[in-house]
Amino acid sequence: MEKRFSLFFMVTLFLLQFIQFCGAAVDYIRPSARQLSFRAHNGSDSEPQQVHISLAGKDYMRVSWITTDKQVKSIVEYGKSPGIYESSATGESTSYKYFFYSSDEIHHVKIGPLDPSTTYYYRCGGAGPEFSFLTPPSTFPIEFAIVGDLGQTEWTKSTLDHVGAMDYDVFLLPGDLSYADTQQPLWDSFGRLVEPYASTRPWMVTEGNHEIEAFPIINYPRRFKAYNARWLMPYQESGSKSNLYYSFDVAGTHIIMLGSYTDFDSESDQYKWLQADLANVDRQKTPWVVVLLHAPWYNSNQAHRGEGESMRQAMEEVLYKARVDVVFAGHVHAYERFTRVFDNNADPCGPVYITIGDGGNREGLAMKFVNPSPSISVYREPSFGHGRLRMHNNTHAQWSWHRNNETDAVTADELWLESLSSSTLCNQVEMPSKSLKDEL
Repeated sequence: MEKRFSLFFMVTLFLLQFIQFCGAAVDYIRPSARQLSFRAHNGSDSEPQQVHISLAGKDYMRVSWITTDKQVKSIVEYGKSPGIYESSATGESTSYKYFFYSSDEIHHVKIGPLDPSTTYYYRCGGAGPEFSFLTPPSTFPIEFAIVGDLGQTEWTKSTLDHVGAMDYDVFLLPGDLSYADTQQPLWDSFGRLVEPYASTRPWMVTEGNHEIEAFPIINYPRRFKAYNARWLMPYQESGSKSNLYYSFDVAGTHIIMLGSYTDFDSESDQYKWLQADLANVDRQKTPWVVVLLHAPWYNSNQAHRGEGESMRQAMEEVLYKARVDVVFAGHVHAYERFTRVFDNNADPCGPVYITIGDGGNREGLAMKFVNPSPSISVYREPSFGHGRLRMHNNTHAQWSWHRNNETDAVTADELWLESLSSSTLCNQVEMPSKSLKDEL
């Protein structure tokens, strides 16, 4: 199944790309596509593959993997020394069908409680190779690696190599993971590509348009079918009703992953959840609030202009009142950083908006920006790369964007941030958590 791509899948891929093309700006010219880098599984049917971990509530980690053998148990054994597994946990497994494709068995096991800043050794399914991961710290400093629109090309591999060359604590991905686009074996290939990274540090992701994989005319299959089955995030742990939006806390930072492709108007479950989630943030204990979503609310590139506008109009004021520090987006295959903004104007109490959809996808870079550059756009460049956000303490953080070169990553943009929770100016108005609680 993995080695042949049927005519059906090729036709469906063409249809999806045609639909996307019709919605793009007519004068936008995308560079030629990059070749896919397909990864096959060479192990036994019972051997775990596509292993990745994710945060799953305070002091817990979820271990996810896939086996061809559907009889393998959903069990993870783990401990603090190589080969010595003092603890174990059992979970659940699932699978799905997508037209003529049947997935292998997908396992999810939640382990813990775990100690912070500690290396754990683990194996999946009661046998097979040993993996290890490092838990995030419980206090500052903490560092996030951030990459959007990753895909699985040679540029993707370059980006991941650069990410892995320097240590970090948590990986954040604002949508568009595998670029499978209905070709389900590409989900498997993507899982194998990222396993060396995603099995050692928690990967926290949200969905992009390439995860939808549904046909509106025939209303089949269910939207996000593969994404939801393979990349289970802690939505239940954060009170969300959907795997498409959730939040989590780590080392004084509250991270909110929003869904650009599910309902977000003021009557939607996502909007109401966002209000409640922000109302429960204690900025004394959690001074930093960071949001990730896929379609950018601010964008001066000619690609995908205005596609996040309706979501911005619905939710921007909620984030502004909550004094969100930074909003990251993907979708546009370039890098762009805006100043602190609210309602299309520079505002010292608004979030910094950053587009980082430059992970290495097969569609190439979005080369054209509008001219002249808007006054609120500080830096923009159509290059592949990745970003790092390091929270040094309660009040200061450092952002850097690293452009891909052939052998190394060059720091092309840097910024020091002051948390809005510590801003005297922004705290002269009523604190958002109180006002949001009053509204609820």
